[in-house]
Amino acid sequence: MSEAGSEEVVELTYAVDDRQVSFTVDETLYPLDAIYGASYLFVDRCYVFLSRPADKQVGVRLKTREPADEAALDALAGEFANELLNQVLRHQVSESTAKIREYYMARAFFSTPVQASIDDLLAELDAEELEEDDLEIAVPWEEEGSG
Repeated sequence: MSEAGSEEVVELTYAVDDRQVSFTVDETLYPLDAIYGASYLFVDRCYVFLSRPADKQVGVRLKTREPADEAALDALAGEFANELLNQVLRHQVSESTAKIREYYMARAFFSTPVQASIDDLLAELDAEELEEDDLEIAVPWEEEGSG
């Protein structure tokens, strides 16, 4: 059990330049799938550039499409950091429920479902007694005296 105050706080440090914010993400904290997921969600808002500055590190550069002030770039970096956390949680849930999903998929694909053939369906329709039609739509093959 850890003592209060002994936990390491990880803060995303970033650099702000003209119309862009850049930072390095540690893959030991954020899986690559989470980094890709967060990056993908930002491609409609800004240009996203990924690089590999060192082993187990991903460089992320977000460049705005329009001119932006420092406050907007700070907000963009904060939103990206929050989305990284969201994607990490999604990744962890995905990993923890993988066996359940595999089981259900295997059961769906490899079980023998009861499927009625066309002949069975036609026989069932023939066996049904059709009630009187409230709309009084005449069906020619049921009219009496024809033929």
